[in-house]
Amino acid sequence: MTSPDVLRTGRCFGDGNPVYEQYHDEEWGRPVHEENALYERFALEAFQSGLAWITILRKRPAFRTAFADFDPEVVAAFGDEDVARLMADAGIVRNRAKIEATIANGRALRALHASGRTLDQVLWSHAPDRSAHVRPATWADVPAQTPESRALARELKVLGFRFVGPVTAYAAMQACGVVDDHLSTCPVVRGGVPTADAHRAVS
Repeated sequence: MTSPDVLRTGRCFGDGNPVYEQYHDEEWGRPVHEENALYERFALEAFQSGLAWITILRKRPAFRTAFADFDPEVVAAFGDEDVARLMADAGIVRNRAKIEATIANGRALRALHASGRTLDQVLWSHAPDRSAHVRPATWADVPAQTPESRALARELKVLGFRFVGPVTAYAAMQACGVVDDHLSTCPVVRGGVPTADAHRAVS
């Protein structure tokens, strides 16, 4: 078994917490294109606003249950009874504005699909040109928002999406791999990411 000391050294974030480590190693900064998965990432980033991301990760299974695995067609049909149900669900973040925004975003996504477009197309159309990008050395080098995230936030607002400002939009771009902000010292960059089996061995 590989030593935990080897596995839990040098990540951008998450060292020492198996849930956080797995998210860092296997999801963050990796391209996402499937519509339900994109809808989930945007919803979770909105719920994270003002909270620690690990709080959202721990509640992720409950979020998926509460929001029908983030199927926008199902969530778009949620009504007042569903809002009341979600506000009573201790497994998720019980913030009415964020809950109502997630439902509204399901409706916006349904309308987007009806128009013949996808969230995947909208999101990735705002991918920046990083051909000359210098990988950040520290978190101080990672922006909270960018011109591209501001443009994405503006377009999403026009499309009827809520609770997706420039900062949340940039966080979603990071989460969905539109930008890769792993630090230059990170094991993901150096090719030393522990495997899923290694995660299980130390959890």
